Amino acid sequence: MTQQPVATSNKLDAAVLKVAGVVVLGAIMSILDVTVVSVALPTFQNEFDASYARVAWTMTGYTLALATVIPLSGWAADRFGTKRLYMVALALFTIGSGLCATADSIGELIGYRVLQGLGGGMLMPLGMTIMTRAAGPHRIGRLMAVLGIPMLLGPIGGPILGGWLIDTASWHWIFLINLPIGLVALIYAQLALPKDNPEPSESFDFLGMLMLSPGLALFLYGVSSLPEAGTIRDNSVWLPMLVGAVLVVAFVFYSFRPRHPLLDLRLFHNRNLTIAAVTLFVFIIAFMGAGLLFPSYFLQIRGESTLTAGLLMAPQGIGAMLTMPIAGMLADKVPVGRTVPFALVLIAAGFFTFTQVDPHTSYWLLCGSLFVMGLGMGGTMMPIMTSALKTLHAAEVARGSTLVNILQQIGGSVGAAVMSVILTSRLNGSEVIPGVTDPNSGKPVTEASLAIGSQLRPELLQQFPVPPSLIERGLDFAASSFATTFWVGFGLVLLTFIPAALLPRRREPSHLLDGGAGEEQRTPVPIH
Repeated sequence: MTQQPVATSNKLDAAVLKVAGVVVLGAIMSILDVTVVSVALPTFQNEFDASYARVAWTMTGYTLALATVIPLSGWAADRFGTKRLYMVALALFTIGSGLCATADSIGELIGYRVLQGLGGGMLMPLGMTIMTRAAGPHRIGRLMAVLGIPMLLGPIGGPILGGWLIDTASWHWIFLINLPIGLVALIYAQLALPKDNPEPSESFDFLGMLMLSPGLALFLYGVSSLPEAGTIRDNSVWLPMLVGAVLVVAFVFYSFRPRHPLLDLRLFHNRNLTIAAVTLFVFIIAFMGAGLLFPSYFLQIRGESTLTAGLLMAPQGIGAMLTMPIAGMLADKVPVGRTVPFALVLIAAGFFTFTQVDPHTSYWLLCGSLFVMGLGMGGTMMPIMTSALKTLHAAEVARGSTLVNILQQIGGSVGAAVMSVILTSRLNGSEVIPGVTDPNSGKPVTEASLAIGSQLRPELLQQFPVPPSLIERGLDFAASSFATTFWVGFGLVLLTFIPAALLPRRREPSHLLDGGAGEEQRTPVPIH
């Protein structure tokens, strides 16, 4: 593809900063939307009268859509042009946001979130490509610092913004707020981005995509249907799980045949990449899956407003913001096998507190634990990514970063589905209140469901007058259900220490500046 002229100065001039503004605006929309929705899940449960496992699909569907389009974006950018495709991605994300605000059922909301994810998944890799072409690879460090702003602020600002919008307006506004930002970003992109000169590139692996994406979606749908079905023998559970597993296994065998597969599993011959990818995958399942439950605990067990829940989550983002730049610098100087295990110890120490939660656990203890977990998270993600890519040749970096990024998104989807299933299954075991049924569904009301409902809507206690001791018992059971789910996440964090112990403990030569024989060097996809 025809390259844009590259300036030789190391400083980011006005023209480059103008392009960077477009990319940062898109990145803010994409990253904030993941964290904003995390505090809205209990609101969706209440609004659509759905189980936690069901509403968690508003996150699972979004991340699966991200994983689907990440490998597509590199091919499509060459085929149709980065500016054109970036504007299409912005439009898809903005339209999806508007549709999410109009959803009348949880099924509609999940579908619209998938559409939103298809646009959001292309914004970061395309933005990185646009910025690299505008400024040149010799200024990539400064560019990553610019892109790092939304990555660092997202985990802090997202829950607070989402909580404030839900408290002061309604849940619809966590999506409606993207409409004016998206419109401004589209106009800005049209004016600021250089003109496209698209040229056909290598063929895209559509067959691989048709196996992997539906396979993962069907398998996770079967898993998330387990709490409502009550048994794995139900057709809605075992059938999609079986079909999904067959498609994923078929993809694994097929992926070694094409020259340009959707995911280049041949890269797993590289020991460092394999160990780093496994470490990251297990860590993401544990941390991201259980992480969705933290704000839910504050909302459903402690009865806090969504804004307060968002503020209580801020220490985690602050901790990550402090250690992420330090970890990035250390990753170039100290072998990751010597730093990541210490970061994981911080995460495990903070996580353990949540395995002991009850309806009255000290907020100082919980917020301190979130801060410690954030410190550990900031020292984990960047070094593992660096280890995964450092020993690859330049021509392999794009495929390697795409592989690691997709594994991250899949891990997040698996974690959200698994943790929500465990929590829902535990809550379903609560005692039924004799003679009390839900007038909307006709189903019996349990002590835990009424206790949680009364925290979100105090007027329910007028509709269902019960002794205060019953509500207290229901809250105790619900808090115990959260603690049990956190135990699973804690166990997975401990499991992460096994592959982390195999990370390189000695400095190894980097091959990032080496050329690849006969292969095109492409822009790496940043992890987010």
